[in-house]
Amino acid sequence: MAKIIISCAVTGSAHVPSMSDALPLTPQQIADQSIAAAEAGAAILHLHARVPEDGRPTGDPDVYARFLPVIRQATDAVINITTGGAVTMTVAERLAAAARFKPEIASLNMGSINFAFFPAAARIKSWKHPWEEAYVKNSDDYIFRNTFRDIAYILETMADAGTRFEHECYDVGHLYTLAHFLDRGLVKPGFFVQMVFGILGGIGADLDNLMFMKQTCDRLFGKGSYQWSVLAAGRHQMPFLTQAALLGGHVRVGLEDSLFIERGVLAASNAEQVEKIRRILAEMGHEAATPAEAREILGLKGGDRVEF
Repeated sequence: MAKIIISCAVTGSAHVPSMSDALPLTPQQIADQSIAAAEAGAAILHLHARVPEDGRPTGDPDVYARFLPVIRQATDAVINITTGGAVTMTVAERLAAAARFKPEIASLNMGSINFAFFPAAARIKSWKHPWEEAYVKNSDDYIFRNTFRDIAYILETMADAGTRFEHECYDVGHLYTLAHFLDRGLVKPGFFVQMVFGILGGIGADLDNLMFMKQTCDRLFGKGSYQWSVLAAGRHQMPFLTQAALLGGHVRVGLEDSLFIERGVLAASNAEQVEKIRRILAEMGHEAATPAEAREILGLKGGDRVEF
């Protein structure tokens, strides 16, 4: 069986501190949970930053600088820096950390969507920090902006960095946008598609949608010409990733995507989710890729060529 890459999205920007005590917020917490996730079997660590004092999402490279070197020194995992940041940030703010640190891989969102998580507000009885309630409730009016110009700006800014991309596709149209940039030569063959399911505003977490997204990739790009992975939000996480692995896809877990480990039970850490999906993969006869194998599969430049 081909090796399956496990990515772990450690903190994200949609979940707020009041939703789970396990969500890492400070640089030390992000570093500790990232290292533990790598030790549990994650080959790729997908990272956002938070304001240490209150957990607000931030794109400030100086905050990233407080945990990126710590993680790199403690583990061989591939470090993936977001360019998605948070829906409240400008594109320049979202890109700042990747542009400064030139990681092996960075996320790149392939289209604009309504990005909503306001229903979660009804489940929170008390808020830890003043910013959280408005941030969550106002997401019924958030547009996650990723125009063709924005995408080109990120690709062109990073063109000389040797950074490859995790192309996050929240809907079928995003695959056609990816094909457009492939035709323009701004995306190179052997790219990595991250299919995103279950975000309110994006494509739903239904098996038919997974099959259609995969079939669309094969039609647009050709079978075997790209690598693909799947993430699914909330309760869909583990069942959907199991289906993706059965089809030969790579998988992504992490507290950015779901705060739970099973129905009604909050995960204690990112590592707990990594351990669970690794166990599921093993029971299906699959082996988790090591960081070195992930680098080879994705054609990455190597951890010695980053700037942190």
